[in-house]
Amino acid sequence: MKHLRPALFLAAALGAAGLAAAQQVVPAQSSISFTTKQMGVPVDGQFTKWTADIAFDPKKPEAGKVGFTIAANSASFGVKETDSEMPKPAWFNVAKFPTATFASTSIKAKGGGKFDVAGKLTVKGTTKDVVVPIALAQSGATTTATGAFTIKRTDFKIGEGEWADTSTVADDVQVKFKIALTGVGPL
Repeated sequence: MKHLRPALFLAAALGAAGLAAAQQVVPAQSSISFTTKQMGVPVDGQFTKWTADIAFDPKKPEAGKVGFTIAANSASFGVKETDSEMPKPAWFNVAKFPTATFASTSIKAKGGGKFDVAGKLTVKGTTKDVVVPIALAQSGATTTATGAFTIKRTDFKIGEGEWADTSTVADDVQVKFKIALTGVGPL
């Protein structure tokens, strides 16, 4: 189940930022998915288990923090045979690397409810710097953050051995997200 896992540093950050209410993920309206190509055909999957630690004030984005922890064994294409391969050493090697993480290092406002979130993405023991563009939209008490970014799976050793050849499974993987939150200040 997707949920927000409060951490001590998050509580401290929220207090320091002067936010009146903690931000909460709305699981039923949130998702993290990915698209790759197998033999040139797009294949969609999703991560079904993840947590988020978010402290963000749209008026002071530089003081914000965004963190995600994804259960690597929750990668699912919705096909039993494929899903049973994902935890194996050639792919996510969940016995050795049970989680993938993202931790922001900076947040920059781009105007119009858009932000660039720079951070460290760690998958299968490899950490890379990434910039994740997000767009915020507000409706009532809910703020929805959407965005997408592309990684090279081979940079993270996802698909080793015979699967390192990118002619069958493409190197580019687009990660997409929609995160609904409550407790975010007005844009």
